[in-house]
Amino acid sequence: MNSTLRRIFDWAEVWALLIPLIYLLFKRRQPRFLKPVIIYLFIALFINISVDIIADYKKHFPDWLQSNNPIYNVHSLIRLACFSYFFVALKQSFFVRFKYVLPLLSLVVILINFGFIENFGNPSHLSGNLLSAEAYLLLIYCMLYYLAKLNDDADDISTGPDFWIVTGLSIYVVVNFFVFLFYVPMIYQDGDLANDMWDIHNVAYILLCIFITKAFYESSRNQHTV
Repeated sequence: MNSTLRRIFDWAEVWALLIPLIYLLFKRRQPRFLKPVIIYLFIALFINISVDIIADYKKHFPDWLQSNNPIYNVHSLIRLACFSYFFVALKQSFFVRFKYVLPLLSLVVILINFGFIENFGNPSHLSGNLLSAEAYLLLIYCMLYYLAKLNDDADDISTGPDFWIVTGLSIYVVVNFFVFLFYVPMIYQDGDLANDMWDIHNVAYILLCIFITKAFYESSRNQHTV
């Protein structure tokens, strides 16, 4: 991969977000339960721009801003919070209490991790434990969503913008669970392979943004057909 394509792909976490955000400029009316996802897109755009600027131009920043790893940790927490809110906002008739318990469980896991195991502001590497836990918890939400759909005896579970959000998120967390789990150990074993692993993450992130755009499209189409 030549240097230009490499730079474009390295910035995938930024330009991928522009796909749903640009579509949203033309189709601003979206269901209320999509609000947490929309909030996430705007926050993630700001965070990912900051991450990539630091990665490419860190020599121009002061010593305390040489690493973008703590920002990745913040991004993970925000993504978990926004999508947890999204699943609660869906108001499905099954597993309601469990979906309210999961955020508390997430908080406990995060406090234990950063209280006893990892340093949140570690400049050497991002938190593999946090990212893996986030992926696992979001996967539980996705599984509960599909089970609730089946229990509702829906004729076609693939209808509605919520399905496309959850499907894109499912792909993202399933693909990246093992990437997050082994990324930090791989940095010390083989840095080039670790970079290749993160390319897998970027591909999954692009797919997530495309599925979110599809959700916005389905929402707008449903409004026109009602």
